[in-house]
Amino acid sequence: MRLKTVIGTVMAVAGMVALMAFQQAQQQQTQATNPNAPEFKFEHEVWDFGEIPEGPKVKHDFWFTNVGKEPLIIQNVRASCGCTVPTWPKEPIMPGQKAKITVEYNTKGRPGPFTKAITIFSNAKTPVKVIYIKGVVVRQEQATSPDRQDPLGGSQAK
Repeated sequence: MRLKTVIGTVMAVAGMVALMAFQQAQQQQTQATNPNAPEFKFEHEVWDFGEIPEGPKVKHDFWFTNVGKEPLIIQNVRASCGCTVPTWPKEPIMPGQKAKITVEYNTKGRPGPFTKAITIFSNAKTPVKVIYIKGVVVRQEQATSPDRQDPLGGSQAK
């Protein structure tokens, strides 16, 4: 009996995934055939912070214009990890109007190079759009502990 339940669950999940894929394909086809559909035009789609110190949060605004002929509605924006937090306009962006998606990256405890994807879900001609932030977090120097200092101000190795 347990095998039947497992098989039934697997089939139900597979059916839901197939249905969702079909619906997304239909939505993309409908949007692609609409010559008036809203459309993003970003000033840039990748932002390189360069070298940044470990610890503070850094932000960047991705400015864009709706170059389509219908209102642009951003349904959701997701970052590739919890260290990156996007904020976006919740109201429709009218044709010709500029708006921004702000992305905040927390550098604390994350030394080294990084590249993070920010995925935008909307009613645009391209309903799923990806923008990126990248850079190199420079590790903070560890403060020398008082018990490891010599009288001349240098540190001693143990």
